[in-house]
Amino acid sequence: MRKLTYFIAVSIDGFIGAPSGDATAFLSFVDEEFFEFLKAEYPETMSTNGRQPLGIDDLENRHFDTIIQGRASYDVALELGVPSPYAHMRQYVVSRSIKESPDPAVEIVSGDVVAKVRELKAEEGELGIYLCGGADLAGQLVDEIDELVIKTYPLVLGSGMPMFRSDFALGEFTLQSVRTFGNGVLVRKYDRKP
Repeated sequence: MRKLTYFIAVSIDGFIGAPSGDATAFLSFVDEEFFEFLKAEYPETMSTNGRQPLGIDDLENRHFDTIIQGRASYDVALELGVPSPYAHMRQYVVSRSIKESPDPAVEIVSGDVVAKVRELKAEEGELGIYLCGGADLAGQLVDEIDELVIKTYPLVLGSGMPMFRSDFALGEFTLQSVRTFGNGVLVRKYDRKP
């Protein structure tokens, strides 16, 4: 069975962005050391339009071959005129408001997202599924998440968009690794506790 991994950037106080969802404050922490880590370990999490100018569009996917994201996350790409932001993966966008996909490589999921994720997880394959946010989608899929990769940036936002918007429920995970960077970023990896 394939894993669903919530690969997410957060502030020290657990927010993935400002109340509006804007997460540009995190970009200043993508220095040379951290970029080299992302390029080596998680190249597929960089958007296609970001990979091409950097000359790294030929990097193979290491962890994921499928991405699922919410409409607000997808809107960021659409506002830049990029209807297929992760062309190097199968792309799913969860939305009830987008009736027709603006790109044939992007499938719109308007029905039962949990059922769709379970279908994707049941497929054969070594690579998993990248949950790209946001808080509402992560809240809907909290019970389906097998792994968390949390990039914690040394910022306190005070308020904003949480990692999950869901009802209170305990979900236990086991810490697998922690990597620290000179700029103060931590990358923690957790597996769901059986």
